Amino acid sequence: MSSKDRAAEAFASVEAELRDISRWMYENPETAYEEHESSARLSEFLGANGFEVDYPAYGLETAFEANTGSDGPRVVICAEYDALPEVGHACGHNIIATSSVGAGVALAGLAEDLGIRVTVLGTPAEEGGGGKIELIEAGAFEDAAASMMIHPSPRNLADPRLLAADGILVEFHGKTAHAAATPDQGRNALDAFVQAYNSISTLRQQFEPGDRVHGIIESGGAAANVIPDYTRSNWIVRAETAARFDELQAKVIACFDAAAVATGCTVEYGGTRKPYTDLVSHPLLTELFAANAKAIGRPMPTFAEVGEKTYASSDMGNVSYVVPSIHPSVRIDTDAVNHQPEFAASTITPSGEMALRDGALAMAGTIIDMAEQEVWDQL
Repeated sequence: MSSKDRAAEAFASVEAELRDISRWMYENPETAYEEHESSARLSEFLGANGFEVDYPAYGLETAFEANTGSDGPRVVICAEYDALPEVGHACGHNIIATSSVGAGVALAGLAEDLGIRVTVLGTPAEEGGGGKIELIEAGAFEDAAASMMIHPSPRNLADPRLLAADGILVEFHGKTAHAAATPDQGRNALDAFVQAYNSISTLRQQFEPGDRVHGIIESGGAAANVIPDYTRSNWIVRAETAARFDELQAKVIACFDAAAVATGCTVEYGGTRKPYTDLVSHPLLTELFAANAKAIGRPMPTFAEVGEKTYASSDMGNVSYVVPSIHPSVRIDTDAVNHQPEFAASTITPSGEMALRDGALAMAGTIIDMAEQEVWDQL
């Protein structure tokens, strides 16, 4: 029996349980850094299937590291499991977690024969928290030869383009006054926010195709007859490259600065997340993954073939700058898109369960090929 047949057999033995875990995660979503039950259940599952598990790990309460294999190059399979506020697993992290765990279990009995070490790394807080960045800083990827994960999506794509991103907390400070009797005595912080918002909307005319800026207002005043002296808004700036990101962010900051001057307010800035880099997909890993996905009945085009861009961001981009990495998109058959409640519901359909299976087996097959073809010096 070939290594890939053995991997498929090992995965099949736990597939029903992984589907149950995915459904349980869908029904019990936990947001960034609050994934206590999810991380515990995934860690317990890996421990019961031949892994040595450290939980918690690297100073993060909801991170874990599960290892198998005693010698050779180490491949890190990243598992995400945080949900979004209000819309739950609308980005499909229940599929990401269970496919990564499934790939690990598929390889657990093969690691010694292949001469590799396999790590399933539990990475909290991808949705804005930057858990992988903290894990990079703590040394979780230091001796890794490669890293990978899959992401459910409305389309199949072996090497999606992900954007560099950062968050900005913007606070305008003005002066209260009676809005009818003495408006001239106030400085309207809400006007400052509105002016900045409109300036950014005007700036969009000069955006490059990969530029994205979006924000929400978190505090805008307490009473209609009191001129607001304080507003707080939360923004995300994205661009295709780190260099373009720096250019775009400077223009966005200029909109806030100008609004403060125009309204007589002051402005303060804070960070809302760790900066995410763009994703650099390793060409050889992309090629191997696409071939393995096709072999199990899921054609996996590359960006060069279809030219489709993904205007999203992930802290997996940061990993790709320190370890050769891939982050393929795996299609779920749905009319919904990521971050819609309907997409969350699609993760527990037969199509979502097939994405779990195909993602796990394609990653396992890719790692088997890396070992059997001895491509380590090409990474």
